[in-house]
Amino acid sequence: MIDEQTEKRRGSFWRELPILLGVAVLVAVLVRAFVLQTFYIPSPSMEHTLNVLDRVLVNKLVYDFRDPKRGEIIVFEAPTEWQSGAEGEDFIKRIIGVPGDHISYDPTVKKLSINGVLLNEPYIYRNADGVQDDPADAKFDIVVPPNRLWVMGDHRSASGDSLEHYQDSEENIQEATIPEDSVVGRAFTVFWPVNRATWLTVPDGFDSIPDPK
Repeated sequence: MIDEQTEKRRGSFWRELPILLGVAVLVAVLVRAFVLQTFYIPSPSMEHTLNVLDRVLVNKLVYDFRDPKRGEIIVFEAPTEWQSGAEGEDFIKRIIGVPGDHISYDPTVKKLSINGVLLNEPYIYRNADGVQDDPADAKFDIVVPPNRLWVMGDHRSASGDSLEHYQDSEENIQEATIPEDSVVGRAFTVFWPVNRATWLTVPDGFDSIPDPK
């Protein structure tokens, strides 16, 4: 004797499967477009916080509710002057300065100063011999313009960042900084490879930096 109820359930499942798959695909597309997205690291500019081919997860929604903060690692659409030829190219860097911040560097001190306070940066790249990159390769003194961000890579000697573009543009602060509305989202975790999985938190050194006057 055929179990009619079971037969109905089997038939119902196969009829509903395309709908379920369609909904799953739609949800995945919406999440990727508006909430979370994965990115891979193509260059050594953030070593060794992020290594080449690491995969990170990016929160694309967070800055709809608050402003970017110093110390956060962000993915952003590179300004035209920064791009190597690929239109809409995405970069990943650390926010060092937010609008109004006074940032300077004196090679004799070997630390960045933000709003009059020296920034401790233990995350800056060290080579195989344990020698750490300098925080910058030249003296500078800038104020971050409104609605702009000053960003730098953790591997300072291998990063095409705000300082490099400041120098290359004859100290044009607009070309050296990125617009806040170009930020795609905040990278908050490394999830691949598994042995490097970690949360990307804001380093403690940024806690002591005061707001600009």
